[in-house]
Amino acid sequence: MRLGFWSPVYGNWRRIRTGPAPQARKEPHMKNDHAQQTPRRLPHLACAAALAVVFAVSLLPLVHADESVPFPVPDTLQVPEGNQLFRVGAAVGTQNYLCLLSEASGTGVAWTFVGPQATLFNELERQIITHFLSPNPDEEGMARATWQHSRDTSTVWAMAIADSADPDFVEPEAIPWLLLEVVGREPGPTGGHRLTRTTFIQRLNTTGGLAPLTGCADLTDLGQRAFVPYTADYLFYKKAAESE
Repeated sequence: MRLGFWSPVYGNWRRIRTGPAPQARKEPHMKNDHAQQTPRRLPHLACAAALAVVFAVSLLPLVHADESVPFPVPDTLQVPEGNQLFRVGAAVGTQNYLCLLSEASGTGVAWTFVGPQATLFNELERQIITHFLSPNPDEEGMARATWQHSRDTSTVWAMAIADSADPDFVEPEAIPWLLLEVVGREPGPTGGHRLTRTTFIQRLNTTGGLAPLTGCADLTDLGQRAFVPYTADYLFYKKAAESE
């Protein structure tokens, strides 16, 4: 069974699938040489490209707070029992890379992930959350993936505890799906807590975001930056006994 709504911004029918997970795809994956993104020299060019990608996003679950939505994900990314979905956001942004020295690379340099920069929208196409990398005050400033609510600025930090590139779920040219556990939280300046009750976050339905295949080949490329457009759906969970 499929439920959904027409999205004037995304330009297609936004769907949510209920019921059991779909069967594994049988068709072979064809590599698309044009899918890999090239380094972006200027952030504003990357932002324009990221906004263009939003029109290709294929899934955004339509949910309301406290609604339980069976969503097909790999077993390794299932949220532990006792937690329930309470917020969903469709992210549009970039995965950012820096060309740095690397002992593991045969050329001595490699693209190194330095964090995301994305905006999350709800089913009404309204901005609800920003996503980036920042120091977690609960871990003495360790850099963690960060989500900050756009209205009350309540903030959570999370660490990935599982990932999946299972081809039955994840597109071949997309960054992996993730399960993250919240390891830090901070209310907004006026006591806002729209995000502080979050316990787990899933990153699903990803497109793009992989490190480029070119642009970081030798020492002359050190310091080059790549802003690679990506999209994803982020699902936020809280303890089942808690209310908004």
